[in-house]
Amino acid sequence: MQYAYNVNPKYSWGYVEFFGKEYADYGITNNLLSVSLFSDSLSIDSVGSLQGLGQFLFLEDMYVAPTDTLLPVATYTISNSHEAYTVSPGKNDTVGTEVFPIGAYISYYEANASKSTLKFITEGTFTVSRLGINYTIVCNLKTDDKKALKGAFYGKLPHIDESLIQPSLHTRKPHRFLKL
Repeated sequence: MQYAYNVNPKYSWGYVEFFGKEYADYGITNNLLSVSLFSDSLSIDSVGSLQGLGQFLFLEDMYVAPTDTLLPVATYTISNSHEAYTVSPGKNDTVGTEVFPIGAYISYYEANASKSTLKFITEGTFTVSRLGINYTIVCNLKTDDKKALKGAFYGKLPHIDESLIQPSLHTRKPHRFLKL
């Protein structure tokens, strides 16, 4: 059975990673976050790998104000500006001989792994609001093939502080779930 791509998915769980001033050596003073959202039956197995069917939305290199440590309420725009409340568009990056995706992208996981795919998000916005401990994220994005990608998340978003790792020792790698 082929996974039916949903252009307006309900993301059922996710988390936020805080990296702090990851790019300070490049003159970028804004703090950096990433948001991972998962739909359908996607879950993490006992060895930390993603399993199941569904969509994995990864919003990497989210720039927030230098004073922000939690995901702030705002409307974010896909942009290369590195300004607060922007997210880098998705693209491939090469380190040595390894090519991997960076920025914003959506991964579709199917029962037949050879049918699973990844699409870069190259434009659009998403809005983050919060009521108590519950976040709402509403997406209005477009993939690199100009397809609309809506979608929403409602609920708790655990935050993981990755900023405690010294930047000189912190080498970001392709997302640990990415096995497309």
